Formats: sequence, C-alpha cells, structure tokens
Amino acid sequence: MIRVRFVSADGADTREVAAAEGDRLLEVAQADGQPLEGTCEGQMACSTCHVIVAADDFARLPPAREEEEDMLDLATGATRTSRLACQIVLVPELDGMTVRMPPEHRDMQGR
Repeated sequence: MIRVRFVSADGADTREVAAAEGDRLLEVAQADGQPLEGTCEGQMACSTCHVIVAADDFARLPPAREEEEDMLDLATGATRTSRLACQIVLVPELDGMTVRMPPEHRDMQGR
C-alpha cells in the first residue's frame, strides 16, 4: 500500500489514507471525500483536480507533460508545485506523499 497525506486548504485538517499501486491520486482523493471535482474525469480538459504537492514530494514526481502545464495555467491558486491529481499515478516511490487542497477552486459543474 502507498500512503498519501491530504491537507485541507487552511492546513487545519490532515488525513492519511492508504492506496494501491497504480491508483490515480484523483480517485483516491475523491474516495476520501476531498474537495476535488475532476469534471473531465481525468481527460486533462479542466483543472478541477488541481492539488499542491509538498516541495519534497514534488521532486519525486515525473515531470508534467505540456498538456498538464497548460491546464495548470488555468488553475485558480496554482503554485510552483501544483499538479493535476488525475495525472499522478501512485507508485511505491511516492509512499508518504503530502498534497494540499488549493485555497479555492473552480466549480465547473455549478454546484
């Protein structure tokens, strides 16, 4: 199992969950009740699954593809260590990864 730590946008709540190798971070976060919309269902056509990866963990991720960088340009509150959760596939090297929910997000479904 691969451990992932989710931190709320305000930093007040931290939850650690266990996920299987090969799971996408988006589905793991949604199953845990994290506020990630994922409107495009992982097709990299929106930025509603934007997360902020801890700096130490960001270096362990494979580089973002150009399409992901383009979507991150549209993400509200994006930072230097922002990534789309739909593009992060969990592998053993990411065990213990910490991601923070962005301070604000776009609600593409109008909820």
